[in-house]
Amino acid sequence: MSTTGTVVPDIGPGRPDRSPPRPSLVMRLHFYAGIFVGPFILIAALTGGLYALAPTAENILYSDLLTTDSAGPTASVAEQVTAATQVRPDLTLDAVRPATEPGTTTRVMFTDPSLGESERRAVFVDPVTAESVGESVVYGSSNALPARTWISGFHRHLHLGEPGRIYSELAASWMWVVALGGVVLWVRRYRRGGRLLTVDRSSKGRARNRNWHGSVGIWIAIGLVFLSATGLTWSKYAGENITELRSSLNWATPGVSSSISGDAPAPPGDHAGHDMSAMAPEADVVSAGIGRLDAVIGTARAAGLAGAVEVTIPGTADTAFVVAQTRGPWVFSTSSLAIDGNTNSIVDTNWFSEWPPAAKLAAWGIALHMGILFGIANQIALALLAVALVTVIVRGYLMWWQRRPSASAPPAGGLRRLPVRQLVPLAAITAVIGWFVPLLGISILVFLLVDALLGLRRRASTSESP
Repeated sequence: MSTTGTVVPDIGPGRPDRSPPRPSLVMRLHFYAGIFVGPFILIAALTGGLYALAPTAENILYSDLLTTDSAGPTASVAEQVTAATQVRPDLTLDAVRPATEPGTTTRVMFTDPSLGESERRAVFVDPVTAESVGESVVYGSSNALPARTWISGFHRHLHLGEPGRIYSELAASWMWVVALGGVVLWVRRYRRGGRLLTVDRSSKGRARNRNWHGSVGIWIAIGLVFLSATGLTWSKYAGENITELRSSLNWATPGVSSSISGDAPAPPGDHAGHDMSAMAPEADVVSAGIGRLDAVIGTARAAGLAGAVEVTIPGTADTAFVVAQTRGPWVFSTSSLAIDGNTNSIVDTNWFSEWPPAAKLAAWGIALHMGILFGIANQIALALLAVALVTVIVRGYLMWWQRRPSASAPPAGGLRRLPVRQLVPLAAITAVIGWFVPLLGISILVFLLVDALLGLRRRASTSESP
């Protein structure tokens, strides 16, 4: 970088670039986003890396609740649930996740008015002895235990509530822009004679940081775009727009109706928490439902619902049991059935094979983002991606620090030099993106205004100089 602030391309030896350097809008966008949005992305990477490993850590931290050494024939699901209700007779029974493998426990969930949204109280039961081994709070459709729930909240909103979600939405909104902009710039440099996928270990100082920043960035670009896209589905503003768009295109995740009378409830979201019914459960109906659990599960198995399931126990006489496959490693289908406990007949089905393709992709993408879809391999890959992203961000800041103070940023004001045929579609695309991803649109508008003002200031100072 020269003292006048002109960007000098880093080209390979023996391959001089004869074209004059022209700092582009993409370069300035990538630079300013990296400087000002980088801290948000860095925090998201660090907390996301922790969350990726949380399922495995959960199995270790809560092994006393999740596993048992008992061997022998298992008790009926009804007996196990009855044992749990004796531990917490003060709470209303809600659902059960029967153990599916030897050495694992059954989870019996209760609604607890003292807990927060999407939280339930779970009693863990040894399926062989039908005795409780402990209890804990679980969160959401993934039934996360407290440690994973805490890490998830830290990643989503830094435990600052709704205001904190702005940080994660800003990071997710910009990550794909920064990643794709970096790819454009690095490929452009490669075409001038640089390296694309490897680091020049003979380079020193800022050149070495630049090579690492660009090469590693190329390797992880697709992963960053994926995390950005799936992360936005959890966001407040862009997430609402994504939900509305999917609904208008009939891409929403289908739901199953638990009403025996045929009134269908609103379909659930891809990563919604447990839906607390506004209708108060009837104690005698819930109690009678316990005795029907094994028959209902048998009906679901006979219909083809395999693997781990959660059975929601009806609280009113006109409500059916809902048996739904739960997310887990290498589980690609989350079908569900509504079964009338009185007749053991299936009253509604929601087969994953019949979902719209977009709903399937969304479900798989969310499970992949959470580190669930491919088990430990999924978690390791996400953790490595997070580590690589952290190094790219740190190297980017080192590059900025090493070229201070005379050329700390690319020259501003390039927007006014764009021809109308490029400026008009750019403005239209920016407006559409800004409407769909509001935080990105607002921050891009701020960037363009600042860039234009700096360009005018630079132009005025140049015209006034002798």
